[in-house]
Amino acid sequence: MRFRYAEKDARMRTHTRLRRMLVASGAAVLAALVGATGPSAAAPPPADAPAWHVGIPPLATKWTGNVGPDNALPEYPRPQLTRDKWQNLNGVWEFARASAGQAVPAGTSLAERVLVPYPIESALSGIQRHEDRMWYRRTFTVPKNWGVGSGQRLQLHFGAVDYDAKVYVNGTLVATHRGGYDGFDADVTDALSGTGPQELIVWAEDLTDATGQPIGKQRRTSDHGIFYQGSSGIWRTVWMEPVPTASIDGLTTTPDVAAGVVKVTVAGGAGLTVKAVAKAGNKVVGQATGTAGTELRVPVPDAKLWSPDSPYLYDLQVSLLDGTKTVDSVGSYFGMRQIGTARGADGKLRIALNGKILFNLANLDQGFWPDGLNTAPTDNALKFDLEQDKAMGFNAVRKHIKVEPDRWYYWADKLGLMVWQDMPAANTGPIPEAWRGQFEAELHEMIREHSSFTSIVAWVPFNEGWGEWDRAATGRIADDVKAQDPTRLVDAHSGVNCCNSHGDSGRGDVIDFHQYLGPASPAPSGDRVAIDGEHGGFGLKTSNHMWFGDGQAYEMEPDKATLTAKYVQNQQDVITSAKACGISASIYTQITDVEGELNGFYTYDRQVAKMDLKQVKAINQKIIAQADGSAANLPQPPPGTPGLTGVAFWPLDGTAADAAGSHDASLVGGAAFVAGKNGDGVQFDGTGYLDAGAPVLNTATDYTAAAWVKLDRADGAFQTVVSQDGPTNSDFFLQYSGADQRFAMSFAGVRALAPVKPNPGQWYHLVGVRDTVKGELRLYVDGELAGTASACMPQGGPTGHTVIGRGKYGGNPVDYLRGTVDQVHLYDRALSAAEIRDLYTSGA
Repeated sequence: MRFRYAEKDARMRTHTRLRRMLVASGAAVLAALVGATGPSAAAPPPADAPAWHVGIPPLATKWTGNVGPDNALPEYPRPQLTRDKWQNLNGVWEFARASAGQAVPAGTSLAERVLVPYPIESALSGIQRHEDRMWYRRTFTVPKNWGVGSGQRLQLHFGAVDYDAKVYVNGTLVATHRGGYDGFDADVTDALSGTGPQELIVWAEDLTDATGQPIGKQRRTSDHGIFYQGSSGIWRTVWMEPVPTASIDGLTTTPDVAAGVVKVTVAGGAGLTVKAVAKAGNKVVGQATGTAGTELRVPVPDAKLWSPDSPYLYDLQVSLLDGTKTVDSVGSYFGMRQIGTARGADGKLRIALNGKILFNLANLDQGFWPDGLNTAPTDNALKFDLEQDKAMGFNAVRKHIKVEPDRWYYWADKLGLMVWQDMPAANTGPIPEAWRGQFEAELHEMIREHSSFTSIVAWVPFNEGWGEWDRAATGRIADDVKAQDPTRLVDAHSGVNCCNSHGDSGRGDVIDFHQYLGPASPAPSGDRVAIDGEHGGFGLKTSNHMWFGDGQAYEMEPDKATLTAKYVQNQQDVITSAKACGISASIYTQITDVEGELNGFYTYDRQVAKMDLKQVKAINQKIIAQADGSAANLPQPPPGTPGLTGVAFWPLDGTAADAAGSHDASLVGGAAFVAGKNGDGVQFDGTGYLDAGAPVLNTATDYTAAAWVKLDRADGAFQTVVSQDGPTNSDFFLQYSGADQRFAMSFAGVRALAPVKPNPGQWYHLVGVRDTVKGELRLYVDGELAGTASACMPQGGPTGHTVIGRGKYGGNPVDYLRGTVDQVHLYDRALSAAEIRDLYTSGA
């Protein structure tokens, strides 16, 4: 306790120094009402107006002290559709708590001050608390040289408001919007009043996890685990620009490498002509002209292809013409690349970029910040995590159940990182029926808004089944996404083997397993590639750099050297999974700590690197070089011992003697002889087991375990029939899986499952087979094949005792059996289906 109090005191001293630094460096700035790029957008505040003050974040980043009213994300927020004239409306706004049904506070000053666009729960906002409903208010002035009212219109843009928003200009409702991760616009020209200051009021409601809305990892109350502080209200840039009456409202670019063109479609400007010009530097490489709303094919001959090693981007200039007159003109960019699949030398289907197999080595990126929560404090901060991914040798990133501002994807495009883009999840349970349409609408809007970013190579609608309500619906949604964007991969559900998943729908382009610590090892099947969607999660505590002063990880390490060694070995196993199983991507958890999760390469404040990053880069580069689709050259298993007696056989007729060898077992705890399936058997009461005193099976090659079992109960508890202790987990489990309420042959994280729930009090004959040639586990029930699972990763040799009646997981004995076992056989080979039927028929 003394350590924790000392740590807290040190952090408080740091935060006090931070506040003093901010106030001392800009007391006059802190009191200013508005900060914006370009001409002043607001009338000066009254002399007695309340001042904005930065809050004290539990942790400060190196960018926290750079944020103030005059520089709150001043960069142009829309890199793929740029105009010269624009004005940033970020800065200090008035703020107040709102109530349902409250009248719009038009013409009324609000009592508090908030720094937009930082969510109100964040320290940078200056509010630093949650409100279900809220008001924002400010004034702005339209520059005279914009010509609004004489053929020009004024567009107001909101990058994102979480979650429901209403926008008023001079008391007139000009926009409503639902959705926390997508942007919206409003033409406010007709609501303007004269040429002086204009009043802008925003109402926002965010009930977060109290509804079925998409929220990602946000929760109103953090659980110190895998969920985080929520982010409500305006959290992306607000800005305005003048546009012609007929204007370019949107722009979609789609590269077609095979055809040597980029497809360009302009939204807006109905009936007018569009001219698109592609440039490499100052050199025009191709141009095309057509009607607005139709697809233009702009030639890009001998294209320089975009890749992580060479992220080349072309410039694009698009003009809207009325006859020969240019009505509107915007700037953009694009990259030429193609994402698809190809078969490696080993015959397995793998991910390919530009026609060549390229392993997608990714970091998991949650996108949270201790000072700004959902909003990075500065553009340099936004870029920082991506720069570190590149520096550590990653070529991809999974944006985990969050959607970032456009500039994040711009930096991924520029730096050269392939992005797997998740849809933000709703709560972990099934989405309520009333919210399902909203979820799908936001999913398709996310894809529409981001369809032109070169870096995005895959869409991920569901994570671990969170929000998933029906397997058939998940498959349909995957098909709908593919129809919307056939140029990218669709990963219907990342972690289909995990948690709340309803199981594999068979749809999409990807089979995606999660396994901690992993890596996961699914195999490609049919026309779908396989990936490890999440693994790793090794942690390290770093004093004075932890959000809660403490935290957790999937496995905590004592120091930097051990953490690095664990990572290197884990990533070496990724190479094995790629070669033996055929995965073509892996995603490590994660780039930084986040609140109570301490499993990052960096601390949450981005101040401390927790591993030796030179070793990290070396193993990452090795993975990309070696996980290329070449054959694994795995050793063939020996023939094994013939016959159906096996290398060990416990008839359990009054003794625990081994009738086939020398591995006589001992009864431990609550295990006793009773009437069995054939003579006697052993009954277990949930505390006892049989111990063979040594490992019987060589788990580095093929083997089979068989037993008769009768369960006393079949509920949500795991129960193991036969296993062999490994260093941390059992090498295998012939078991009843409580999570699935079915029999299984399992490795940790992998289960070959029977199709139906067993009946307590009924005898079943279970056989589990490990087949290294096919790379799978097989389960047989009563002589018939009941389930298979991919298990292509090589196992190590035996380290612990063979046991009957319990398993081992996380270093501890677990999954004690409540039931009776009889006639246990172990074999040093994979029994054939015919042999298993004979064994069952014999009753032995």
